[in-house]
Amino acid sequence: MPRYSAAAIQQIVLDTPIVPVFFHADVAYTQRILQACYEGGLRVFEFTNRGANAFEVFSALMPFVQENCPGMLLGIGTIYTAEDAERFIQAGADFVVQPCLTTEVADVCRTHGTPWLPGTMTVGEVYQATKLGAAIVKIFPGNVVGPGFIKSLRGPMPTVPLMVTGGVEPTEDSLREWFAAGVNVVGMGSQLFKNVDDTQAFSQQIAHLLEFVGTLKK
Repeated sequence: MPRYSAAAIQQIVLDTPIVPVFFHADVAYTQRILQACYEGGLRVFEFTNRGANAFEVFSALMPFVQENCPGMLLGIGTIYTAEDAERFIQAGADFVVQPCLTTEVADVCRTHGTPWLPGTMTVGEVYQATKLGAAIVKIFPGNVVGPGFIKSLRGPMPTVPLMVTGGVEPTEDSLREWFAAGVNVVGMGSQLFKNVDDTQAFSQQIAHLLEFVGTLKK
């Protein structure tokens, strides 16, 4: 049974429009980073399926989130197959993110009522994603297509919820550029996690970024 409805999850992502994209093989370290993100105000966290023990780490994160981070969504990224989508959803994933678009993963997410965020980089793929039921369409890699693609896309597709990942930096200039182009959400990976040894400073950085994005969305 999902913790939240698909509509509620979509709204939380849109309301807290910075999504950390993270993988680490150590459970305790990942919990520490996740807690710092939560304390900074983030309510969405994408853990990626990029290591041999990703499923085991994710399975340990879910009870940690439920106990220590109320209201935090925990999703799984880098999903390619229906089998992986199925097992991570069974482990509690609140949403599923892909670097590409596959109908088999779309079908699994639809069956479970789990929000699906497929990766796209062409107008045709964005259109196909909407037809297959994407909750939010991921534009990836952002550093390749650029903000200009988003601006052009907004002409024929003004209302599709868009998240860009890749090429987004944790700076006011970068966030301003992407949100001005028309994205609804940004995903940030390695750029966000460059200096996380001081988790208090990291949480403060996140809080500042969220506050700044709030001014852009008004």
